[in-house]
Amino acid sequence: MSIALPFLAIVLVCAICAYHRVRLAVCAAIIATLLAACWLGGANKTATLVAAILAGLVAFPLLISPLRKRLITSTLLKFYTKLLPPLSDTERTALESGTVGFEGELFSGKPDWNKLLTQPKPQLSAEEQAFLDGPCEELCRMTNDWEITHVLADLPPQIWDYVKQHKFFGLNIPKEYGGLGFSALMNHKVIQKLAPMSSVLSSTVGVPNSLGPAELLMHYGTDDQKRYYLPRLADGREIPCFALTGPFAGSDATSIPDYGIVCSGEWNGAKVLGIRLTLNKRYITLAPVATLIGVAFRMYDPDGLLGDKKDIGISLALVPRDAEGLIIGRRHFPLNTPFQNGPILGKDVFVPLSQLIGGEDCAGQGWRMLMECLSIGRSITLPSTASGGAKMGAIVTGAYARIRKQFGLSIGRFEGVEEALARIAGRAYATSALSEATAAAVARGENPAVPSTIAKYHCTEMGREVSRDVMDIHGGKGIILGPRNYAGRSWQASPIMITVEGANIMTRSLMIFGQGAILCHPWVMKEMKSAQLEDPKQRLEQFDAALFGHISYALSNAVRSWWFGVSGSFVGAAPGGDYTKRFYRKLNRYSAALAVMADTSMLLLGGKLKFKESLSGRLGDVLSQLYIASAMLKRYEDQGRPAADHPLLAWAFHDAIHKIELALSGALRNFPIRPVGWLLWLLIFPWGRRAEAPSDRLGHRAASLLMTPCEARDRLAEGLFLEACENNPAGRVNSYLPKMILAEPVERKFLKALKNSDIEALDFPAQLDEGVREGWITADERKQLEELREMTLDTIMVDDFESWELRSAGSREGEASPPKSHRAAA
Repeated sequence: MSIALPFLAIVLVCAICAYHRVRLAVCAAIIATLLAACWLGGANKTATLVAAILAGLVAFPLLISPLRKRLITSTLLKFYTKLLPPLSDTERTALESGTVGFEGELFSGKPDWNKLLTQPKPQLSAEEQAFLDGPCEELCRMTNDWEITHVLADLPPQIWDYVKQHKFFGLNIPKEYGGLGFSALMNHKVIQKLAPMSSVLSSTVGVPNSLGPAELLMHYGTDDQKRYYLPRLADGREIPCFALTGPFAGSDATSIPDYGIVCSGEWNGAKVLGIRLTLNKRYITLAPVATLIGVAFRMYDPDGLLGDKKDIGISLALVPRDAEGLIIGRRHFPLNTPFQNGPILGKDVFVPLSQLIGGEDCAGQGWRMLMECLSIGRSITLPSTASGGAKMGAIVTGAYARIRKQFGLSIGRFEGVEEALARIAGRAYATSALSEATAAAVARGENPAVPSTIAKYHCTEMGREVSRDVMDIHGGKGIILGPRNYAGRSWQASPIMITVEGANIMTRSLMIFGQGAILCHPWVMKEMKSAQLEDPKQRLEQFDAALFGHISYALSNAVRSWWFGVSGSFVGAAPGGDYTKRFYRKLNRYSAALAVMADTSMLLLGGKLKFKESLSGRLGDVLSQLYIASAMLKRYEDQGRPAADHPLLAWAFHDAIHKIELALSGALRNFPIRPVGWLLWLLIFPWGRRAEAPSDRLGHRAASLLMTPCEARDRLAEGLFLEACENNPAGRVNSYLPKMILAEPVERKFLKALKNSDIEALDFPAQLDEGVREGWITADERKQLEELREMTLDTIMVDDFESWELRSAGSREGEASPPKSHRAAA
């Protein structure tokens, strides 16, 4: 044992120093001290001397900077330069366009949780809250989704007028330009409230406040452009749209074939220098009603009118609707969700250079401008829409499952329905936390490129899953469309959110990890930039710092990942209270595992990694679930650690951890270099996979919260429009829940007495009469049961129609419409 002691001491010290990320010089000093102690303490002197020599051979060249750079760094720099995948200008722009927030910590393997927990709690200003409680609530009262989706296929005129009058199109436009000057968090809250009432309305409000002319003008517009257009956009005199996608360029937006040629032309009676545009766009939201069209195109200057550069690059311009040669096409009809959407065509459309967003100075900068603004819009509109839908689905489905009875029991008491309710509850909780976290990041001034892709993908996917479970629980109530249906249109529209603003398949497999691995990694971007420096001395100096920072980081994460795996994450420093410390420790473990997987993949696969989309997608899933879990824990802390929310937090957290292990397992089992996958498995899962999906017991607790009025349920419902008005059947069903629960004991007493009596089958009023006469119930209890029956009928009733009512307006023009309108049916 005395022979092995010096070597064991070195290994132990190196592991502990790596775990705690102690500097190499300090680690070397500790090793020297321990070896001296071994020498003096009776350990085998030969073994101690050999251990000291080996340690010195390793430490000496690493600690002497000039020697290290000459012997090690210069050689590795040459190898790295060959390994480094070539980056196109568009890829480089995409990677450099965003900022890095707490998601960077999740790539570190040792997250600094204080950076997350000290972020200010997201809160609206008094002015914003007043708008949300005033004009926004009134807009919800005015909204009749059946009229919008079936009768008009559009918003009614009074809603268009109201939206313009109250500047819903100018939520984020500064007050100095006539807008409301609200925060990104407020934008999120507005969309979240409107979306469950009508996805047509929420998209109509969301698009002008997302990526489009207003957002681009605020960031890049000239002073003249801002002064003229922003006030008109804020009050609705101009309706904007942004034309990017075309038949041959969807997710690959850099390949747009639309072009503009610099030339002279006539504008407002004067001959000016401008661009003649040819374009073919489709899927453009608000295009059919837009008066101001933002257009992305590739700009060419073949005659050298602006300089020597012929291919200027992607540029952005503002084109008035009445521009000669511009054709606003007919409407698309996206899955029975008739928000204004359609194609735009243009042939020889002339606009002056002054219509370039940002003026002539921004010619060719369109891709950068889009990348810098796209994450802002992607962070809010679709995640907020999904959040609103998931939260409303959770609240109303919980009420419905308690009110609706089969076999004498509320359907929510059946375990199969309970499983679906638990999924709805946990995913609504996660979606709400994730969407608010990304909106809050934008409100703090960040440009969250990676979190925006995480939020867009996972909020819309979880929203679709919630909608599916909502439909399953509602059964026939969900599939029969009509004024009473509050679930069917959300289900129909769910694929739209999956598709727009970057198809989800591409977002997951290419963008989340593809951007995250470089943008969020603490060293990779520094290495890439330093390797491309022109000054050799500066290049070697900076690459050396980044390289050995990366190596120490990788060694630390390997040790941390193995230790967390062996110990089951039961030890280690972590913030939080008694309930959540274990959650933070688990995230520490999987943060280290992600870092190890990312470093190994980039080192061994190099530029081929971006073509390994399945691996990239799985590692993106790990990063995403880490971020989602972090957002949930931050929300829990911001809300004062409410114990009542524990079932929701625990279900959603265990679901996230289970998905992390599934993703890591899939990545390791399918790693392109099989022996490396086996070794990494031993490092990351030394005892095998341990995380399990949320238990049935936990699911029961989460589902019960949705079916019972309580503070946790009220918190989940915050931000929704739940007024029990005529146009809000979901609000009515939710309002019945407390009264229904109060009536349950009376109902049970009455039904038991009726079952044990000799009374022949009678209609319900006659049964109540008999109950009062026999003394089973009092007169007041009779009224309570009558009210219960009315509430139950309103909850379960569906609509039916005359055949003529279901024909399109065009097919029955000139046909005499029967006076009978739709009627409700049980």
